[in-house]
Amino acid sequence: MTNGFIRVASAVPRVNVADVTANLNSIIDMASELYERGVEIAVFPEMCITGYTCADLFHSPTLLEASSDAIATLSRWAAGHPRMALIVGAPLRKADTLYNCAVIITASTIQYVAKTYIPTYNEFYERRWWTSAYSAPADLRQRTFAFAGVTFGVEICEDLWVAAPPSSALSLAGAEVIFNLSASDDIIGKYTYLRSLISQQSGRCVCAYVYSSAGFGESSTDLVFTGKAIIAENGTTLAESDRWERQPHYTIADVDIEALRHDRMHLTTFADCRTVNGIETNTPVQLDSRPPFPSSAINQDYPLTYRTVNPRPFVPPTDEAIDHRCEEIINIQCAGLARRLSFIHCSTLTVGISGGLDSTLALLVAARTFDMLGLDRKGIIGVTMPGFGTTGRTYRNALAMMEALGVTIREIPIGPAVDLHFSDIGHDKNIHDVTYENSQARERTQILMDVANQTGGIVLGTGDLSELALGWATYNGDHMSMYGINAGVPKTLVKYLVQWFASRSDDERRRTLIDVIDTPISPELLPADTDGSIAQKTEDLVGPYELHDFFLYYMLRFGTSPRRVYYLARNAFEGQFDDATILHWMRTFYRRFFSQQFKRSCLPDGPKVGSVCLSPRGDWRMPSDASAALWLSDCDTL
Repeated sequence: MTNGFIRVASAVPRVNVADVTANLNSIIDMASELYERGVEIAVFPEMCITGYTCADLFHSPTLLEASSDAIATLSRWAAGHPRMALIVGAPLRKADTLYNCAVIITASTIQYVAKTYIPTYNEFYERRWWTSAYSAPADLRQRTFAFAGVTFGVEICEDLWVAAPPSSALSLAGAEVIFNLSASDDIIGKYTYLRSLISQQSGRCVCAYVYSSAGFGESSTDLVFTGKAIIAENGTTLAESDRWERQPHYTIADVDIEALRHDRMHLTTFADCRTVNGIETNTPVQLDSRPPFPSSAINQDYPLTYRTVNPRPFVPPTDEAIDHRCEEIINIQCAGLARRLSFIHCSTLTVGISGGLDSTLALLVAARTFDMLGLDRKGIIGVTMPGFGTTGRTYRNALAMMEALGVTIREIPIGPAVDLHFSDIGHDKNIHDVTYENSQARERTQILMDVANQTGGIVLGTGDLSELALGWATYNGDHMSMYGINAGVPKTLVKYLVQWFASRSDDERRRTLIDVIDTPISPELLPADTDGSIAQKTEDLVGPYELHDFFLYYMLRFGTSPRRVYYLARNAFEGQFDDATILHWMRTFYRRFFSQQFKRSCLPDGPKVGSVCLSPRGDWRMPSDASAALWLSDCDTL
């Protein structure tokens, strides 16, 4: 394991039924190639040494002796390849009993695990040859093993399909990766179910699941085998092969063990299951001497070759998935707002419209919610409040959006009120400091609160998750509302949500929304440039939101250390941001995240929409005076 990742492979070699020598050579050829690719543990299909479809030939001493010799040959091969463990399928005769086994072979040991559940139904009649692990000696029963600093377990084919898979108990006992040697034939609909089964079991067990199934070359007398190689991690499929491939093939993935360990620690009910089921974390069988991975030991130059690190972890990788995600989020937001309005018997709300992304999203959600409740959109009071930095572009977009949605429009310039406030507190208007900026933000919030009082409604907050993480909000200014509709939505996802609405809008409104998406992010609290364009660009001041959302995701979702976040970011943003830029903004992120907790400690209510949330009542509870010293020190060593 390197940097908390273990490189695993699911391999499907060429099989010739009962031709042990040919099968062995195919396995060694594939193992040699996988070794060169840095694979640390590779699993091959059930009975791959002999072929799964040997039938009554399994009772032949000739076949059994050849299989035993092949295991000895693989052991000699492994002795010259000490950084790799092989898991192959072979028969084992012991005390006049025959077992269907997974054979774990490393440079220094050979271990056997017998198949637990022996199917004898439909096309399967395995009890004709095999005896269950329940009747086997202790050394053939399910155990956990340690190799390359990772704990793993093994189950065989049918073991996965039963009501109580061995992998569930193995995971509770400490196995972080489950390897499955299988020989699953193909019938209509079975593959879709299998993929779901593997993914769900990896999620249920908070583990990685590496599945290899017999392929082309097995007997087609009655069945067809298509060589499935699937690797899943905590509910997500990382890699899979083309199951109709007739040539030897494999899939490789870098599995994130550190993330799995975090989730097992974080999900307290995982440990509860051990108690309920009477399972104790056991001492795994040591297959090599490598110690567990220390999270502080990061090799920044190690290539993460077989894993794609999404630079936008909050954004799904495909258009179809993005569309589905956006619809889910918008429905959650609308449901939350609808419940709040219904509970307080409220038919009006006030929202500040700046012409930027966040307020546009809030307005769109409000309009959709009013439609759901059968309320008149005129009950939405959209207030545009031009200030010292408002540009014509955002002003026009704000008005256009409100007009297109048919809400009540109010325009209240804040300049005169802020000038009077400057006079009251003795502030020079020409000094563009934090007082200059925050006075405008607080004046806007005061207006919104008072308009809401006038109309018997509530103020709908527009600030997003990324702004909350960085503290990029004026305390008791835009920081405050009666309901923070965007509080669970990161900035990198907001534009996709607005795009979702745009794709379902008429041409005029779509043009406005696209321009909002293309407008630089800004609070517009400083005077515009001489040409009338936005002068104060948020990402120039606090850094790119793409980076900050990446840092936020890995810190909160997996508790990842700064040095590991840096390693992942370098992989994710290669060619987009250089190392110095990543490190600079990473320090900014940790400094601001810790120093701005006091703003998050008194957040208004707002709906959680994803796995990362900063609500002080739920997902994130942190002292406002917690020190960032350890995290910044970690950054300083990079």
